Amino acid sequence: MDILEVIKTRRSIRKYTPDSISEQEINKILEAGRWAPSADNSQPWKFVALRDPEGRKRLADILTWGKFVSQAALGIAVAINPKASECPVEDGAAATQNMLLEAHSLGLGACWIGIYGSEDEASAKKVLNIPEDERLLSIIAIGHPAETPRGMRRRLAELTFIDEYGKR
Repeated sequence: MDILEVIKTRRSIRKYTPDSISEQEINKILEAGRWAPSADNSQPWKFVALRDPEGRKRLADILTWGKFVSQAALGIAVAINPKASECPVEDGAAATQNMLLEAHSLGLGACWIGIYGSEDEASAKKVLNIPEDERLLSIIAIGHPAETPRGMRRRLAELTFIDEYGKR
């Protein structure tokens, strides 16, 4: 699949089959995150691969949103160091998106669980043992999809202006 096709066909998957994910697939997904762009090549992220089902269950138990991470074969937490980059949130978001796209390209389903700045962030950081001076940006639930959601997009002409906002 070419990259535009991967982008166009990726959907947020929240239901998974019980099938496992191979070490090779996990490593490819993490590599995709590692190769994301970052401000001044700062790479302010750390990834926590949540392979233990009990650990994912403990995390799901404290989350307001994203409880389905306990049903996924894998979770990946994306922590960022706010002192390591001028744009740590954007950098971590790029890494998260890269991993979502790689998971989809491997035939897996994934969903971005936004946790940065939420009431759950501090509790989730404790469960994951993330250092106090780092932030938890996102958690990605990944597994073999047990659903096929459809997505619609607005027409490009509705979203695009020429030379200045509002000018068609």
